[in-house]
Amino acid sequence: MFKSFIQSKLEASVKKYLAKHPEIKLVAVAGSVGKTSTKTAIATVLSKKYRVRMLNGNHNTHMSAPLGILGVDYPENVHSIGQWLRVFMAVRKRIAAPADVDVIVQELGADRPGDMAHFGTYLRPTIGVVTAVTPEHMEFFGSLETVAQEELTLANFSELAIINRDDIDGRFANFLTNQNVDTYGTTAAAEFRIEVKDFDIAHGYQGWLVLSGFAETYPADIRVVGEHSLRPISGAIAVASKLGMGPQEIVDGVEDIVPVPGRMNLLRGIEKSTLIDDTYNSSPASAEAALQTLYSLQAPQRIAILGSMNELGDTSAKAHEDLGHLCDPALLAWVVTVGAEAETYLAPAAKVRGCQVKSFTSAIDAGAFVRSVLDEEAAVLAKGSQGDIYLEEAVKMLLHSTSDDHQLVRQSPAWMDRKNQFFQKIS
Repeated sequence: MFKSFIQSKLEASVKKYLAKHPEIKLVAVAGSVGKTSTKTAIATVLSKKYRVRMLNGNHNTHMSAPLGILGVDYPENVHSIGQWLRVFMAVRKRIAAPADVDVIVQELGADRPGDMAHFGTYLRPTIGVVTAVTPEHMEFFGSLETVAQEELTLANFSELAIINRDDIDGRFANFLTNQNVDTYGTTAAAEFRIEVKDFDIAHGYQGWLVLSGFAETYPADIRVVGEHSLRPISGAIAVASKLGMGPQEIVDGVEDIVPVPGRMNLLRGIEKSTLIDDTYNSSPASAEAALQTLYSLQAPQRIAILGSMNELGDTSAKAHEDLGHLCDPALLAWVVTVGAEAETYLAPAAKVRGCQVKSFTSAIDAGAFVRSVLDEEAAVLAKGSQGDIYLEEAVKMLLHSTSDDHQLVRQSPAWMDRKNQFFQKIS
């Protein structure tokens, strides 16, 4: 009852705020994977011209998204009436004050059917970006068609929809009712895209930006790794172009983009190794893309640390088996798994393919093992889900310097306390 009251008050406040400040543009980002990277890329590029609000973290729930839009901190204790009173005092001040931003970039999450439609009851984004339709929260969605219908709901209640052409199957177009749609991606089918010229692990990609409506292409240096990491940036150039930024402004913004911690972030490891830190979360599509990126790196030894992928429901066994079958013994020295689902389904499939496999319950034990078998100039991928996996703690054991700990996800005192309790419980 209390939560419903607070939520309705927050939503009403957002409606009031946006009605009072119609000059503010709202860019909403949804999708199965890639939301935070896309949101961050969009905000980075737009900041070359506009005042932009984007809260760090994935404040994308029905309770936290309104505060993200308003730029008010979420209370530490959601059960405290006093803290909520302070929140609403800050909200009233925000509504009454002159607009302090030109564009708000907000992530919207959907855990079960109907979540996205609810956002549409009080939001009318200037642009709605849909990043992907892949398996997610399958214990609630059940089928990929249901996922597609849910995520594409954002497109239908936005003024303009911008859709990832690479990661949304064309058969889902029948779920779109909005006729005002543009596309982005890395393939020639996308209206806004990046065409890659060259890649160097130290500097990233040299590429060309293709902007709908412009005959020329525009060179840019793009500091990310993995083709799938280019897609959020393609989404950012689409949004920036639609909001009136010129090609050179967009190029300047793109060249400011750096990976988000825990999302395909290249880090220096011990023994002159290269670490691909993709530990924020995992899903079948993103895990496959990360593995293919590892394969593309030239290295004398490659090791994949693969954690369980959570929230896949009845599809979990097959999804983990499929990922195990993608583990190539000719390209991997070791497959190291963390978590029960990965050990039960992924590990046996990788062994069948001929891979050397080692399974652990704890990310800390996995990190210690990889440290013991690591060769000089190796490449290591760490990819797993958040809950009860925490592969960033394996990466921490492989870092070249402890001063790089701040580049890892979930390092706040609250997170470290939660993780320490978990590791003590399973030890």
